[in-house]
Amino acid sequence: MTPALRIVALALLLGGCAVPSWVPLIGKPKGPPPPAPVAGKPLSPDMPMPGDVRIRPPEHDEGIADRVVAVVNNDAITLSELQETIVAYRAENRQQRGAGPGDDELAKQFLPKLIDSRLQLQEADRERITVDDQEVSDELTERIKIYNAKTLEEFEKLVKEQGITMDSVKKRVREGLRVQKVIRRKVVLRVSVTDAEIVQYVEENRQKLETGLSYHARHLLVVPEGSDDAAWESARIKADLLRAQVLDGGDFVAVAREYSRDASAKDGGDLGTLKRGELAQDIETEILGLEPGQVSPPYRSSLGYHVFRLESKESLEGDGLTRVKQQIREILFRQKYEARLEAWLKEIKQRAIIEIRM
Repeated sequence: MTPALRIVALALLLGGCAVPSWVPLIGKPKGPPPPAPVAGKPLSPDMPMPGDVRIRPPEHDEGIADRVVAVVNNDAITLSELQETIVAYRAENRQQRGAGPGDDELAKQFLPKLIDSRLQLQEADRERITVDDQEVSDELTERIKIYNAKTLEEFEKLVKEQGITMDSVKKRVREGLRVQKVIRRKVVLRVSVTDAEIVQYVEENRQKLETGLSYHARHLLVVPEGSDDAAWESARIKADLLRAQVLDGGDFVAVAREYSRDASAKDGGDLGTLKRGELAQDIETEILGLEPGQVSPPYRSSLGYHVFRLESKESLEGDGLTRVKQQIREILFRQKYEARLEAWLKEIKQRAIIEIRM
C-alpha cells in the first residue's frame, strides 16, 4: 500500500468536509480553466478584499432553516447544511443528542470545515473535475458498511431516520470525491520523498528507531543458596559450568529446564519475543551485546547469576532496514503532504472573500 493510501482518514459520513483518498483522475479538462476569482479595486473601505474574513450578525428576515451562515466567494452555506453535517457526524459516531459536545460547539467546529470544503469544491470547478455515477455508487457501498447495513434500502431507511435524504447523501458523496481528486492533483502529486531524505532520517533518528525493534532470547538462572560471598561464588561457578556444557554442544533448552530456577525453566528458559525497553536496562544491554546464537558469560543480578542466549534480533540492516525505510517513507510523505495541504488551503483562502454570519 502506498504512503498516500495510508495517510487518508475516512471522511465524515455524509459530512461536508471531505478528506483525500487517491482516486485516479478521470479524463482531462477540456479548454482552458476559468481564472481564479480576483476582486477589483474596492469601491469603499468597507468592501471586502481577497483574503478577508468578515463576521456580521445574521439577517433576521431569513427563514431559520435556510438562513445563510457563511458566504464563500458569493457561494452561500446555509444553516440547514450545517445542521445536516452535525446530524451525520452524530450518526457516524453513534452519538445521541445530549451526549458529547452540544450542537453549538459542533457548529463552531464544523463551519470552518464546511468553508474549507466549499473553497476546495470551487477549485474543483476551476479544474473541471467531474465524478461519474459509478464512482458515487462504489463510494456509497463503502460508506454503507459504517452503518452495518446489508442493503442500500436498509441504509436509505437508516439515513431517513436521521432526517437526511438519499439525494443529499449522494450529493455529499459526489462533492467529497471531487475534493479528493482536486487534492490529489494540487497536493498529492506534488509531494515526493527521496532515498537521500530517508537515509538522513535513519541516521538522525537511529537510536529512536532501534527502540521499536524486537529480539528473542533465553536464559537460565542459578540462585545462591545463601547470602554470603561463598554462596554467591558457588552460584557463579555453577553458572559457568552450565555455560561450558552448552558451549561444548549441550542443548541450552534442556540445560535450562533441568537447572534453571527461574519461572521460564519449564519453557527451556524462553523469554519470548521482546521489544527493546521491556527488560531492565542492564540485562537488556547484556543480551543485545550478543550475536544470534551466542551465549553470555554468567551475569550477576539481585536474583543470582544469569546465562543468556540470544536467539534472534531485529536490526537496522537487511530486511529490518528495508521495513524501517518503508515506515520512514510514509512518515516523511505524511509530513510533506500535511504541509503542502496547509499551504494550498492558505493560498486559496488568501484569494477568497469569506463572510461568516453566525
